[in-house]
Parts: sequence; C-alpha cells; structure tokens
Amino acid sequence: MNRSSLPSALPALLALDLALVLIAWGGAFWLRFNLDVPDEFVAMAWGSAVYAVFGYAAGLLWLGVYRQVWRYIGLPELRRMVLAIFAGAVFTAVVVLMLRIENFPRSILLLHPLIVVILLSAARAVWRTMFELQSRDTVGQPLLIVGSLSDASTALRALKGARQWRPIGIVSPIASERGLSLQNIRVLGGLDALNDISRAVGASTALIASPPGSAQRRAVLLQAPEAGLVLLTLPRPDAWLREEVVGPRHIELDDLLGRDPVQLDVQGLSDLLSGQTVLVTGAGGSIGSELCRQIARFGVARLVCVDLSEYAIYQLEQELRAAHPQMQGLYYTANVRETERLLAIAGLHRPTVVFHAAAYKHVPLMESLNEVEALRTNVLGTLNTARVAGAVGATRFVLISTDKAVNPTNVMGASKRLAELVMQSVAAEYGGTRFMAVRFGNVLGSSGSVVPLFSAQIARGGPVTVTHPDIVRYFMTIPEASQLVLQAGLMGRSGQIFVLDMGEPVKILDLAKILIRLSGKSEQEVPIVFTGLRPGEKLYEELLANGETTLPTPHPKLHVAKTNTPGHLNPDDVRKDIDSLGSDPAASSLRDWLQSLVPEYSVR
Repeated sequence: MNRSSLPSALPALLALDLALVLIAWGGAFWLRFNLDVPDEFVAMAWGSAVYAVFGYAAGLLWLGVYRQVWRYIGLPELRRMVLAIFAGAVFTAVVVLMLRIENFPRSILLLHPLIVVILLSAARAVWRTMFELQSRDTVGQPLLIVGSLSDASTALRALKGARQWRPIGIVSPIASERGLSLQNIRVLGGLDALNDISRAVGASTALIASPPGSAQRRAVLLQAPEAGLVLLTLPRPDAWLREEVVGPRHIELDDLLGRDPVQLDVQGLSDLLSGQTVLVTGAGGSIGSELCRQIARFGVARLVCVDLSEYAIYQLEQELRAAHPQMQGLYYTANVRETERLLAIAGLHRPTVVFHAAAYKHVPLMESLNEVEALRTNVLGTLNTARVAGAVGATRFVLISTDKAVNPTNVMGASKRLAELVMQSVAAEYGGTRFMAVRFGNVLGSSGSVVPLFSAQIARGGPVTVTHPDIVRYFMTIPEASQLVLQAGLMGRSGQIFVLDMGEPVKILDLAKILIRLSGKSEQEVPIVFTGLRPGEKLYEELLANGETTLPTPHPKLHVAKTNTPGHLNPDDVRKDIDSLGSDPAASSLRDWLQSLVPEYSVR
C-alpha cells in the first residue's frame, strides 16, 4: 500500500478500526462486570456503541491516522494513533455525559480506550509482521549487517522500505550479543567468522553499520576481499541533508578514516555571504572548487572565480552553472603573480570576501628546479592578492595555508610560512580588512596528493610506492576543510592564524593497505614497496610550531595559533629580494635568504 492508494484503502481500514472499536466497547462492559454482564447493561452497551463509533471515527480521521502506511509503522505512527484514540475517547465521553444515560458505568469511558489501543496496535503489528515475513522471503538481495545491535538497529531503520535489500543476518563485534535477535534477524557470529557466515548464508554484500573510523570498519575491510563481499555503508547525516545520496552506498576511504560532520554557523555565514560578492583564487583546484561549491549554497549575489588553468576554470563554470543557475558566476583565467590583472578584476567587482587558495603545494617539485617559482606564486601571489583585497575594500581576506608551514623542512612549507608573515604585515596596512590564515593538513583526493597516486598505481596492478613504513600524515576530507575555512573566515580577527583539528594522524602504509582492500585486492596481488624519504620530506607533520600555543574558539574544530612572530617584515623588501633571485633554480642563496626570514626553516 503506497501513498497513492490511500484514498481507495481508507474506507476498508477505517471499517476495520471501527469494528475493533465496537469489539473493545463490548469488551469494556465485559471486564467492568467481571465477565458476566447483566441483561440490562447488554442492551445499554449495544445501544450506546454508536456514540463510540462516531467519536472514534472523528478522532482517527482528525489526526490523520490513515495517512500512515501500516507496513512501515513505528513508534512515531503509534504515538499519533494513541493521540487519535485519546481524542476519540474524549469525543465519546462528552456525548455520553451530555446525554446523561441512566446508570451508565463511567469506568467504561476509561477502560474502553485502553482496550482500543491494544487492539489497534495489535492489528498494525500483525500487518507489519506479515509484510516483513513475506518481503524477507521474496524480495531483495541478501544483506549482512555488520555492527553491534545498537548500530544494526539504526541500519535497519534506514533500510525500512528499501526493497532492493533483504537483511538476513547480523555480524556483531560484541561477543555477548551472539545468538540474540533484532527484528527477527539473528546475530550469526563475530567479525572473526565473517567469511564463514557470508558463505553459509549466501550473502555477497555486507552493510557496515559501525561508526565511521571505527576499528570494526577496518577489520571488515581486511576480511571482505577473502569473503568476496561488496561493502556498503549508510550515508552520514550531513550527506542526507545535502540530498547527495538516497540509500546505502559503496564504502569509501572517508568512511574508514572517520570524521564527524562539521557544525557550521549557518546563520552567521548566511549573514556574511548572502547577497555579497565573493572572490576565490585557485578556484579550479581541489580546495578552491569546493570553497566555490560551499559558498554558492549561501546565496551569494556574485561569485568571482580566478584560476591559472583554463581547463579547470571551464570545468568549474560548467558545474556551477548547472547547480546554481540563479547565481551570477564570473570565471577568469589569471595569474596571482600579476597585480594589475588581479586589481582589474577585483576593482570591477569589489568583492566583500576574498579566499586565496592559489598556490604551488607539491613538496618534491618545489624542492628541486622550481624553488623560485614556489616563492613567486606562494609568497608574491599572497602579497598581491592581500593588497588587492585591502585596496578594493574587502571586509575579509582568508589565506589557505598548510601544516607544512610549521617548522618547515622544505621550500614549499617555508614559502607558505613566509606567505603567512607577509599577510600579517599587509594586515597592518589596511585597517578596514580582516586578514587571516587557515592551516590544515592533507585533504583526501586533492590533486597531487597521495590518494590519487596510490589509486593510479593500484589500477596499474602495482606496486604501490610508500616512502617510509612509519611516515604519518593528517587527513581531512575536502568538504570538511572547505567548511572550516568558511567558519574561520566568519570568526577570525585580523592577523590571526587558525589551526584546524585534523584528528588523529594516519600512517601512509595503512592508507595504502586500505586503498588496496577497497579495490577488492590484497597486498599479495598489489605489492607495497618502500622508496625512501624524498628531499624535504618529514616522517610527520606538526600543526603547531615550537613555542606556539593555541587559543580556543567557540568552534571545537578551530583553534587560533599564537605564533612567535619575527620582527617587522617589509613586504616590499620581500618582493625585491625574490625578484633579485632571478630564475636560476640552483641559486645557493635562496635557502639562506628564506631561512633568514623564517628562522624555524630547517634545510635538509
């Protein structure tokens, strides 16, 4: 019975309920007189039953009980039904009391609704049970649910009405739950028996109900290829809200790393961005494009997207025009090194907020042959964009920085730390603009990052190359990083450097193993080889430099870094020095000069 069939089914359902109301009316008299109703009260019972029928019909129809679908009935529907019964009892009592029926037992008015609740609930429970038994036998692909009974309960609620899947068993990591049942679905064993269970019940698909990032998820992933299982998971609450998914989906790397959804100050961001002009540099990149997607959700009047790559800005244009046709998007190919071009764009549109994501970020490339290019883009590009933002009267400028700016051991990281210092110096020049930076670690799936590299190596059959067995990195999803950048832009004061809570660091070796398993293969099929640390590469990344402390903010995932800032830095002198370095990629003075401005830079 679907919603469209309700009008034709309503008379039959109402008739069934009213028949049960009549039975309950007689039952109330029967109980009132200890199972032996005097003859005069038998006549009274049937003579007054009509009032109960009309009273309860009014209550049930008034509260919309028949807009519910019986086969999916749960606690919310039962609560509405009880309210309707209460309303029907009140209507009936009012009529009976107004008519002043002689010797009418008032206890009937209390007993009757209790019996009605029992009978109507039982009817719905029987209907749902029959439907579930029928569906379980005939509909959907067999599905194992992996997780505790509590997690499995959540999964079963989400699967309610999903005819594509037929849950046939639960695999619980909790030993005491084995042998128990939930909604007539039995706990068949623990994770250690997953392979045997899947073969015994003939399941080729498993839904992981355990929380994101849990040890159970990783354990299932390690065993799934041997069992030949396809792994599914339920979408996160924020994904449901964004309507990105409508049911179980294939498990992804994000699910195994486990990151809680970001809590955004939606009203504050709406006040900041709605109806405004926003400019994003590096808009075609991983972070820049996600920033544009997030910003577009807040109803900006105009989104100015700037990127050096023609192809990247074209792709972004196609996507945003399709997703947000009402928004005025402007898409420029431009180099942040060119002040005049930036000033022409910003001067024309006068952005209220500027997000500066354009940067060179690949450590090995910037460490050799391209050092000067890293300084020109990361340092001078930041200087140019920050000054343009101040010159056109932007209220906020947000620099996208990196954890590699903390105690840097490579040119890329040192250039981003110098970019932070330059931004803080520019902040002193423009009092009407808040300048701030946001540091975070690696984002999953960003261009040039380890995840797409590993994925490509796995697709070729391996080997997967890891530089060191103990190397660790912080990871964050691209949407999460972008949302926190927006939140920092809303909260920040001028000159502040925000540090994002990146959670627990992840071993790159474990990441490689997880990706291999997600591809349905094992380390025997796709080997992992260690190649040694590259120039400028660290075993681990710090999010805070030595001597720094962090200050709390109202947002649990955002902290403000209190840095040991060197003496006053003149941005114009920095520009002259970088220009004087020339184009010689082997300039021996470059690293010495960089270390003089970034004392924590350690040349390796």
